[in-house]
Amino acid sequence: QVQLVESGGGLVQAGGSLRLSCAASGRTFSGLDMAWFRQAPGKEREFVASVRWSGSTYYADSVKGRFTVSRENAKRTVYLQMNSLKSEDAAVYYCAARPGGILETGSTRYDFWGQGTQVTVSS
Repeated sequence: QVQLVESGGGLVQAGGSLRLSCAASGRTFSGLDMAWFRQAPGKEREFVASVRWSGSTYYADSVKGRFTVSRENAKRTVYLQMNSLKSEDAAVYYCAARPGGILETGSTRYDFWGQGTQVTVSS
């Protein structure tokens, strides 16, 4: 089992920045593929970014060039640095994990989830 706890959400003005963190406990962290998803009201949960056990990263087109995902295995933590935030980035952001494997962007492919952290962007 893996327990995930997100933090760092909040209210930010459009154009501003936030950094989300996700602390993991339980299973060996270094072998996990980690991802961020988000869900806005009335919309489906969507993939944002992932950092695999190997360190390789992948981004949704909508955030490419603005968001950066990273991991620090010694701290069992994954980060999402969000810059140039837009109103359409507002959502609940979820951290997710799965045993390391092929690249996956579907939410059903991830086994473990955090409780989510709210990101609100004011215009």
